[in-house]
Amino acid sequence: MTIDSSAFERYRRSPNDKTTLFRLILGVIIIVVLWFGTTMAVIFAGSYGLLLQGQDDSSGGSDPIQRFLGSSSGIFATLVTFAGIWIGVWIAMRLLHKEKLPRLFGVSARISRSGFAKGFAAVAITSLLTEIAYLSVMPGIARGPIAIGTWALIFLPLAFFAFIQTSAEELLFRGYLQRGLAYLYRSPLVWGVLPTLIFTSLHWNPSSPLGMNIGVVIAIGAFSALLALLVYATGNLGAAMGAHLGNNLTGFALISHDQTLGGLALFQAPPLDSLAWTAGETALVAGISVFSIALTWLLLLHPRSPLRVRPDLG
Repeated sequence: MTIDSSAFERYRRSPNDKTTLFRLILGVIIIVVLWFGTTMAVIFAGSYGLLLQGQDDSSGGSDPIQRFLGSSSGIFATLVTFAGIWIGVWIAMRLLHKEKLPRLFGVSARISRSGFAKGFAAVAITSLLTEIAYLSVMPGIARGPIAIGTWALIFLPLAFFAFIQTSAEELLFRGYLQRGLAYLYRSPLVWGVLPTLIFTSLHWNPSSPLGMNIGVVIAIGAFSALLALLVYATGNLGAAMGAHLGNNLTGFALISHDQTLGGLALFQAPPLDSLAWTAGETALVAGISVFSIALTWLLLLHPRSPLRVRPDLG
């Protein structure tokens, strides 16, 4: 199965001559600083609000920051912090590259709505299949603490804030970095592998078991590679944004394995850190994830798939 690169070739040639390696690095620094600043401002404002309200420690721990992050408001606030990436990318594009932000969206300077919908649908399907497979390794699933009525009321706001988070990551890693590096270097080892490695490394958690980190990194790395491939196949961020949202929204709102960010999920599955993480369990969990991502790849890129994404040719 071959992939037509004509859309991506147009996308990679779309930057102007102000896209240099120095400006790209400076832009990343601006983005990270604004992201970090936004995160600190939101978290400390929320934690200070808890102290002013005199809330007890029932949400877990005596640290107000941990209590805030573990609350429903903290989950929303965590997602909001990624708005700092949007702001940072906009500033970098306007000040350093003299381009409008929509130029990062695709050849047509618009997010492909059909690509977004297909990416979301494909990952929603494969995520559910993955959860069924995970339950064979980690049996036990229970209703979350949130009432169904409350969950229904907050689902759309949660989806919107999850979109802020996932689209911001795609804008930075598959848009700003992948497009800029592809303009400067023709080798996919630079524009494809480098952003994937950076994105994957950010998910390494030193406090987690080694087996869990290895399994997660393999899964995240494979998923990140799929997102980069979707941009290569379409010349647009739409499919990657939809796929990323489908993946994260499943974990935030439907079935969560995360005790910190899973408070709003309809169902809660055993946390990943509850596994013994033997070599066999690590290989099995990583294998399930990679198989799911390969299935997603077929759904979105196979010529006969009804969810096949189309190239953005402007």
